[in-house]
Amino acid sequence: MPNEYEIALRNAASSVAKYVQDAASMQVETKYVEIGEGGDVDFEGAKPVARTEIKLDGDSEAVLPMRTNETGALEVDITLFELHQQNVATAIDYRARILNALLSTLVSQRRSG
Repeated sequence: MPNEYEIALRNAASSVAKYVQDAASMQVETKYVEIGEGGDVDFEGAKPVARTEIKLDGDSEAVLPMRTNETGALEVDITLFELHQQNVATAIDYRARILNALLSTLVSQRRSG
């Protein structure tokens, strides 16, 4: 019969395994909404302006906000792109911190047992 330590270790290992499986692909989407005449905002009607998907194997895909300039050429909307890049960096950092915390918990549980 498993003791308290073994149960805690299994639970931690299960949490790490589930998180790694969920972390196999991360998608960050930056959206916008228009402010209505009376200051109303319809958050349900938010529309995407940029999207990035990063996979655990290193593959990635990015969809960038583009505008047509005066000459008819496409150019990246720098302001929206920078905002999206901040969102991506924040998501990557958060995911790394959570995964490190889960792994640290697993290692410390293993050492104390």
